[in-house]
Amino acid sequence: MRIKYQVVAFDAADLATESRFWAGVLDGEVDADDGWHMVIVDGTPRVGVQLAPGDTPPDWPSGETSQQVHLDLWVEDFAEAHARVMALGATVLQAASGAATGEDFQVYADPAGHPFCLCWLVAEQGS
Repeated sequence: MRIKYQVVAFDAADLATESRFWAGVLDGEVDADDGWHMVIVDGTPRVGVQLAPGDTPPDWPSGETSQQVHLDLWVEDFAEAHARVMALGATVLQAASGAATGEDFQVYADPAGHPFCLCWLVAEQGS
């Protein structure tokens, strides 16, 4: 089996806000249809957003409403990536641990409440 595109799809009650957020994070553009938006990056479908009017955001980390899936985005410059996702409407769910070596990550929620992580190698950040 040959897979032409691999797309992660999110449910959201507000298609426009959710798809604009992911287009901003990924430097893409939104191809909008009535109940479905596709974020296209360099001509390739990357993230889908499906209309779900009654969508209940995950309740991370308590798990009362399961997150089911999340993205880990490995970044070269954490400070730059943090500023960008915050400007696009993310909220911090869990601050980074402040690890002195190895790897670290910070947990966010996108505008629809889906958790995602910005991850980085500490040595690459000059820490």
